[in-house]
Amino acid sequence: MLQNYLKISLRNLLKHKAFSMINISGVAIGLACFLLLSLYVKDELSYDRFHTNADRIYRLSRTFISKDGTESLRLGHAAPPFGPLIKQDFQEVEEVVRMLDIGANLKYGEKNFNEDALFAAEQNIFKVFSFDVKLGNPQTALANPFSIMFSRPMAEKYFGKENPMGKIIRMDNQLDYTVTGVFEPLPAQSHFHPQFLVSFSTLNDSRVYGAEGLRSNWGNNSFSTFLLLPKGYYAQKLVKAFPAFQNKHIDANASSYSRLDLMKLTDIHLHSHLDSELEANGDIQYVYLFSAIAMFILLIACINYMNLATAKSATRAKEVGMRKVIGAVRHQLVRQFLSESMLLVIVSLFFAVVLVTLCLPLLNEFTQKQLSFNALLDPIFLSILLGITLFTGLIAGSYPAFFMTSFHPLSVFKGKVSSALKNGKLRQVLVVTQFAIAVVLIVSTTVVYKQMQYVQNYKLGYSKDQVLLLRAGGDSAVNYESIRQQLKSNSNIMEVGRSSRIPSGRLLDSWGAYVMKGDSLAPADINIKSLGIDEDFIPTYKIEMAAGRNFSRDFPTDKTNGFILNETAVKLLGWKNPADAIGARFGYGEIRGQIVGVTKDYHFESLHQKVSPVVMFAQHGQLGWMSVKISGGNLKNALAHVESVWTRQFPEIPFSYEFLDQRFGNLYAREQTQQLLFGIFAGIAIFISCLGLLGLSMFMAEIRTKEIGVRKVLGASVTSLVIMLSNDFLKLVLIAILIASPIAWYAMTTWLQEFAYHTNVNISVFLFAGLISVAIALFTVSFQSIKAALMNPVKSLRSE
Repeated sequence: MLQNYLKISLRNLLKHKAFSMINISGVAIGLACFLLLSLYVKDELSYDRFHTNADRIYRLSRTFISKDGTESLRLGHAAPPFGPLIKQDFQEVEEVVRMLDIGANLKYGEKNFNEDALFAAEQNIFKVFSFDVKLGNPQTALANPFSIMFSRPMAEKYFGKENPMGKIIRMDNQLDYTVTGVFEPLPAQSHFHPQFLVSFSTLNDSRVYGAEGLRSNWGNNSFSTFLLLPKGYYAQKLVKAFPAFQNKHIDANASSYSRLDLMKLTDIHLHSHLDSELEANGDIQYVYLFSAIAMFILLIACINYMNLATAKSATRAKEVGMRKVIGAVRHQLVRQFLSESMLLVIVSLFFAVVLVTLCLPLLNEFTQKQLSFNALLDPIFLSILLGITLFTGLIAGSYPAFFMTSFHPLSVFKGKVSSALKNGKLRQVLVVTQFAIAVVLIVSTTVVYKQMQYVQNYKLGYSKDQVLLLRAGGDSAVNYESIRQQLKSNSNIMEVGRSSRIPSGRLLDSWGAYVMKGDSLAPADINIKSLGIDEDFIPTYKIEMAAGRNFSRDFPTDKTNGFILNETAVKLLGWKNPADAIGARFGYGEIRGQIVGVTKDYHFESLHQKVSPVVMFAQHGQLGWMSVKISGGNLKNALAHVESVWTRQFPEIPFSYEFLDQRFGNLYAREQTQQLLFGIFAGIAIFISCLGLLGLSMFMAEIRTKEIGVRKVLGASVTSLVIMLSNDFLKLVLIAILIASPIAWYAMTTWLQEFAYHTNVNISVFLFAGLISVAIALFTVSFQSIKAALMNPVKSLRSE
């Protein structure tokens, strides 16, 4: 019997080639999209789960609270004393490991590279995280100061085929480190990827940290701190004890301005979006979005099959009637039609796998991932795939199967069923659903595009074009004034400024501010972010002054006690006009001085954040960035000149640079990905929907052939016939637009709230989406309608 079902199913597929191709194409594309997006979602959900203790590892985070109760800074890092003190005070904590992302220049023989993924780590890191150590003893490799471990690719990069163990590496042209181990890089599904591990005990001898600083510096919140808790331990029990813990070790009021929290390791990648992270994380909203799109595309494909199969029922009604008359029972007919559906889905699955194979490299390039087709062979994923295939086959074929087999033979032979099928309410609902989904995706694509244009054209308050960025290091031992003069000797170099941070980064540093209250300086009630700059930073970025002046070499005191604030800081501190602040006494941290200037507000951070109150002053030894403003003339010549100056001044440090506008673009990489994503899947959704419309229009033209012939004989024009055949479908598309518009408006209005500065969702967006949908639907339907309307009436009247 099963063989008979399959034979009949295959015959029907071959007999109705056009409908079969439309169905197979739609379902194959739907399944391919589902598989591709499932690979992405599976990868996102697998982050950090490869660690043996993944479910017991928690990250310590620290949040600073302003006097008004708002969160001023949320850090995925903490101060160095927290780690040892937590281990000391909470005996139930099995391990605490600290890491510090230090970055450095490494040299071995003639090989010299700037390395970013270099971490100082405590020696118990291997008790917490699962590293595959290839060479060295993980228990002792990081025990001694000035020890360094390499990842395998980095060991090959520096030492080739030599045994790296015991080799001496020069760091920052100052200190020698001994190689004590080699480990395999952590998988791509890790929220951090160290390529080098340096013994944490080395920091005891550091001029920056030192043993005392590691024990008592509560202000340097740069240390990643992870706790290993016992199995089944309730982490929030520890969090509830943290306020008293802080009050005990920092000061009696510490819990009023500082809050400690714990986040499970496996939640970091998708759920953590703090002001400081080890690496850029993913977003659980993306997982939801991709999952929803995958289901929507698959749903549209199923709707297509249901629509066309139900519509085609009219031509197979007599077949069902005859089978019932000669003794077929309903469940046999149901199995027959479901077998047709399953066969079509299996054939579609084959083509879907081919499409996945072809598109996977593009998806990897698009998502910057390393997704592999082998993931599809995972037993769990294969089970899910089998389930989805069965589900798709059953959903797509269930309604046609049960609907068609419910026909009464007498009604079939009287033609009542065929006339009822012409006005299928379910088909209308399904077409509306299809196009409603497509309209939502079109609106989403349009809004994201408009927001990206808004971001690109928004006046930031500074010039970001043609600014070359160099990591300068501290200024204690280098004559940067001489370097500046050498750089500016080239006519293509306009300005050279230095700062502690650069635009497009985050303003994470904050000290206490003091303003005049009565006759003395008193702590301010607001949190003001700090930015270290020199005299040339403001001219380099062409930042406008609202009042007062820039720092000047003519005023030596500017370097010791001069401050420049932005307009936001001035307003929040109580001055109505920027000019009123000029000359006022001001304090920041331990520095006391006066305000010499006020800049107009500029967007140092991304447009996701509002403009922060900022104080600019000279931070000696902390101006680690150099910004070089290049004219629009000869960029190649300017780069060559900068490189020559750098090589002369820093022969031991490789020349590397980046442009500010590239960093600025990276701020919105996620949104640009969303834009492309919505565009691609809106196109796919519309394409599959149009396949369904084409099939339905073919069917409707087929069952109305005699009607069209009669109308032509009676004098109907081709235009009137096209309008008649297209009108029903266009009504459905218009209903879909009305349903989809409020859904799309709510979704995109919510999305835009992620930006402090954003465009608006206005009616033009919906008009555009509506026109696109109507135009595409009209083109699809009209093609078949015109063909039917032009048919010779003689052939039309002889068709039945």
